[in-house]
Amino acid sequence: MTGPTMEGWMVRYGRRKIGRSYFHKRYFVLESLILAYYKRQPSANEVPIKTLPIDGNCRVEDRGLETHHGHTVYVLSVINKKEPSHRITMAAFNVQDASAWKEALEQVIDQYLNLHTTNGSMTFPPSVCKTQEDPDRDASSSDHDSQGNSGKSQPDDDDDDKKQNHHRNRTVGNGPPESIEDWSRGIDPRWSNLNADAAASARRHWHLVRCQNGLRFFEEVQDGVQAGRCKGMKAVGVVEASCADIFELIMGIDETRYEWDCSFHEARLVQEVDGHTTILYQRLQLDFLPMFLWPRDLCYLRYWRRNDDGSYVILFRSKEHPSCPPEPGCVRAHIESGGFTISPLKSHPNGDPRARVQQLVHIDLKGWGANYLPLCHYHSVIQILNSVAGLREWFAQRDGNCSLPSVPRIPKLGTAKTRKRSALQNVASLPEMPSAGQSNYDESEYDDDDMQFYADSEPNFISKNLNATESVSEPPPVSLDLSMLSGNLGKGDLDNGKNCWSIPDCNNFRVRSKHFLIDRSKTAAGEPLMQLVAVDWFKDIKRIDHVAKRKGCVAQVAGEMGLFTVAFNVQVPAASHYSMIFYFVAPKAPQGSLLQRFVDGDDNFRNSRLKLIPSVPQGSWIVRQSVGTTPCILGKAVDCTYYRGSNYLEVDIDIGSSTVANGVLGLVFGVVSALVVDMAFLIQGNGMEELPERLIGAVRVSRLSLASATTPPEAD
Repeated sequence: MTGPTMEGWMVRYGRRKIGRSYFHKRYFVLESLILAYYKRQPSANEVPIKTLPIDGNCRVEDRGLETHHGHTVYVLSVINKKEPSHRITMAAFNVQDASAWKEALEQVIDQYLNLHTTNGSMTFPPSVCKTQEDPDRDASSSDHDSQGNSGKSQPDDDDDDKKQNHHRNRTVGNGPPESIEDWSRGIDPRWSNLNADAAASARRHWHLVRCQNGLRFFEEVQDGVQAGRCKGMKAVGVVEASCADIFELIMGIDETRYEWDCSFHEARLVQEVDGHTTILYQRLQLDFLPMFLWPRDLCYLRYWRRNDDGSYVILFRSKEHPSCPPEPGCVRAHIESGGFTISPLKSHPNGDPRARVQQLVHIDLKGWGANYLPLCHYHSVIQILNSVAGLREWFAQRDGNCSLPSVPRIPKLGTAKTRKRSALQNVASLPEMPSAGQSNYDESEYDDDDMQFYADSEPNFISKNLNATESVSEPPPVSLDLSMLSGNLGKGDLDNGKNCWSIPDCNNFRVRSKHFLIDRSKTAAGEPLMQLVAVDWFKDIKRIDHVAKRKGCVAQVAGEMGLFTVAFNVQVPAASHYSMIFYFVAPKAPQGSLLQRFVDGDDNFRNSRLKLIPSVPQGSWIVRQSVGTTPCILGKAVDCTYYRGSNYLEVDIDIGSSTVANGVLGLVFGVVSALVVDMAFLIQGNGMEELPERLIGAVRVSRLSLASATTPPEAD
């Protein structure tokens, strides 16, 4: 019998039926397709407290930081989307353990999908096979109407899990709030899905202004024009430490921060919004003419996330809060945007880790000093950005045997006394500068996020398929009269359109090439498999599901014309529920093609293959970079519900079901009227016979007006 995939001590917490809360250490074991936990390290044949079967319906939800019984822990929740009552919540005292468990669980889910997927269908144990009552209206495993069995009773510390059935999140509350701007994607060096011109244009938005103290300092350039008085600036440096250790240090706002952040005076917690978002108060210690200029303080949102490549993003944005007025004797500064990105670099030959740390500050210091003395603003921002050098020196002088403490308890607003900062001499060390040829972007370190290799793959799989011919020929172009197909959102100009859709150049999207499995190369996407004919923009008081079956829908009209439709229903939760539906049509997909296998396959195959490539070609630079161009496997990121009709397949994409998707939504939704967004949908190719990848289709939505959304037709 093979050993466990992963095991170790984690934390369980919650509240029992009688009302008492608990916070227990439990020994978790992940082996084969079972996650279980015990009161102590198990001996042979010991029965676990609880088990959870891991299959293709499971998803790992990162709930971020939570505080329980005075302990700050990183929380994960493993949920079966088909049986929402089947779930286990676990927590770790440090981000490394939480990340390791998350990756191990996701790897087991991926292996399950890989082993059970054959030509777009899944092989299930008899116990999970179910009969579909209506194959024409087949809803997916992520359908919100699925019901879970209660099962037999569990011990006391499972009460919290049993009552917390996982329903779809219908609020925009878990990611960065609408006001916070995610600038991090632009400095995340993954340009593989952009063409060369677009990538070069994105890089040109930063201008190098100085090199000092082993750091490079950049100023933001807005659309080729220098910004005004309050310019966004960033500092870039290399720190000899792991990304997780650097993240833990930056997140702390206790006395340790005095040792590396020369602009820090004090900070307190104002409000915990969720596991990834908090509101903080901070007072700055700026040294430019302190006898004449009042000190500055801040009230700001702090949001963090961990990316799949092991990098971390921490974002800041000012926020007004009734419990956090300006302190007497201080001027309230305003952060437009800012934060840190921590990206892994190649380790040293001896194995010591390295990371690239980038800090951005776009701040208005307010007051007469900043307004009339430009040098005041410039000097103060450079002082704030020098914290990157402080991080580097802090880790360089740390004893190798000294481990970082877990995230410290954050003092709450009104409970901490104002402390006078002790005078610390800021000794600037001057290490060797990077060589002139060293790039700000280390492309070799960032693998394609959607790359999947499995240990049980056949060793000579690639070589056997190098000369294989395409088993399915590409469908020939067909001339169609599509004038009868239209939605309530009009088609407009590609470059200057407003409140409209258009079709972008698909060659701007990079997809896996024929030889991707050999050299990881990508190629221009080329012509799509299907044609975009219409877009609907709906609003209702409840979520809008299964639009394709409604009378008069584009999919129904296309079916009467002998065409097959793939409709993507992007569901956006807000005060009202919005849906944007993209209709792609074509004759029937060739038998045996990847598109046909996707259309006729089961939901687990669809969830493991449906991919989205986003882009924001026009809009503010910060928003463009926050959305990025990294491909996303939709079924792993959000709940997708599939409805298969006789002449259509509808994919309902619930943005509100994911913290990460909510983050992008919260950023974009408030400024959507000023954005141009491109989206490409495709099916991921994993084998040589499935490459090169082809787009299902692509769409551009230009400067959308929320007020233009209409009420959808009534459901039959």
